[in-house]
Amino acid sequence: MHSMSSRAGVLVLCLSVAISTAASAQHDQQLDIRVRADEKAAARATDPAAAAIIDRCDAMTPETLAQLHGVLRSPHAFDEIPTFGTPDPLGNPDAPYFNSLAAKYVTLPRYGGVTHPSLPNYIALVSGGTQGIHDDCTSCIVSAKNLADSLERAHLTWKSYAEGLPHRGFTGATAGLYAKRHVPFLYFRDIVSKPARLRRVVPLTEFGRDLRADRLPSFAFVTPNVCHDMHDCSVKTGDRWLRGFVGPLLRSPAMDNGVVFVVADEPRSSTPANAPVPALAVGPLVVPHSYYGPATSHYGLLRTIEDAWGLPRLGRSARTKPIAAIWR
Repeated sequence: MHSMSSRAGVLVLCLSVAISTAASAQHDQQLDIRVRADEKAAARATDPAAAAIIDRCDAMTPETLAQLHGVLRSPHAFDEIPTFGTPDPLGNPDAPYFNSLAAKYVTLPRYGGVTHPSLPNYIALVSGGTQGIHDDCTSCIVSAKNLADSLERAHLTWKSYAEGLPHRGFTGATAGLYAKRHVPFLYFRDIVSKPARLRRVVPLTEFGRDLRADRLPSFAFVTPNVCHDMHDCSVKTGDRWLRGFVGPLLRSPAMDNGVVFVVADEPRSSTPANAPVPALAVGPLVVPHSYYGPATSHYGLLRTIEDAWGLPRLGRSARTKPIAAIWR
């Protein structure tokens, strides 16, 4: 299938893995590739695809090998090897759950950020542009059209679930490990000025209740706190949280016709803004054990959601191709 089903439920879960100095020092260590000669011979003899990959690895320079993150299942994937700009979980031994999702579902190795720092990336993902925001401001507000507007006009439901949000209606900058800058819907005037709409930004504790009661919205935006999103804490800590959240979700009947996009907001600040970030599409709607090769970004994800439901294309999503050819 070339496009996502119009009956799909969509959940976007954003990580923010770019900043933590301790995690960066620990997890930026380059991965070594060690394959014994007898294992190579056995693989070549039994699996032509593996043989092609081994041959390509053998032909690579040490500099090229140093850029390799994770395990690529297609020999064609080596044509362009991305270098993730974050201490990313893909291929990281401290992120076994993230990598199990990558192996089972779809990786998006050329999914890039839009700009620096975090906030304008979130704004872009739900509105098709950064709307003039260039920093992680907490009192700024914009009047642009956004995905929530489009969903409501199409009689579709939405909620933004934020871990650590003290209560519905809270618009403060921080509260413990909660950070407003990772909750984009709180920056749109037509949402925060209307109590009924503002109440759709809720604490993450409501997610489990909605899931058990079969009340998940058509579109859910999930924001972990700044520890669990791998921003302030280790990849291992974030991966453990990811297992606890995504695992039960994927086992739920509510996901029988759904997809979860797990994406990071931006690459490390020392890299270009459009450098690749860890990104996955998981769930029963995607082709298993695959990857999406073309370059894409938050705008491509927005376009994918819009096209599935026949929504108007906001901002730069109109000039971006949707994420295609990964759907069952």
